[in-house]
Amino acid sequence: MKGKTIQDDKKRIQEILHRLSNAYQDAPPTYLYFNNPFEMVIATILSARATDAGVNKITPVLFGKYPNSVKMAKGDVEDLAQIIRSCGAYNRKAAYIKKTAEMISENFGGNVPNTLDDLITLPGVSRKTANVVLQTVFGIAEGVIVDTHIMRVTIRLGFSQYDKKPDKIEKDLMQLLPRDRWIDYARLIGAHGRQTCKASHPKCSTCTINKLCPSSEIEN
Repeated sequence: MKGKTIQDDKKRIQEILHRLSNAYQDAPPTYLYFNNPFEMVIATILSARATDAGVNKITPVLFGKYPNSVKMAKGDVEDLAQIIRSCGAYNRKAAYIKKTAEMISENFGGNVPNTLDDLITLPGVSRKTANVVLQTVFGIAEGVIVDTHIMRVTIRLGFSQYDKKPDKIEKDLMQLLPRDRWIDYARLIGAHGRQTCKASHPKCSTCTINKLCPSSEIEN
């Protein structure tokens, strides 16, 4: 069902977003809990190769003890590691969040930067991480978030052939979507991947876009 031309895919992707916007009206921009930009940066760093639910169990304790960049920068890295132990790669992540806190405090006056170029200078902050922070905190779209769920659904929908290559998938999506739909795409496709188009046993029979999906198990 992949479009014969890029224009066909552009038309199909807009119809998919229209249908998903009705199906997931209350889909949040992120499933991570946060109260301010600093918490969002740290939570997103911790979410690498970890579930959002797992991170959400850790952060209340972490931010209860280290509520801002100044206090976290002064924190003991071994104590940080013990608090975040359950989220995996905890020694490396502890070093990342301590150094990130130091940089935010010293280089950015305690304020989380709101540009992609500045955010990716922070340890543990990739382009994807920066996009998450920019979109969820500042409402700025510098790119399209491509996490595990979005990558899986995008490939199944035939909008990219670069399986497990998020940077290339993002470039494909940026060509298909106008900038003002980049945030919507990540939010809606992410919700669809979590609730319907799951990694195993996707719910094709009840999927609102099964007629628009080349990977659907329902005969179109």
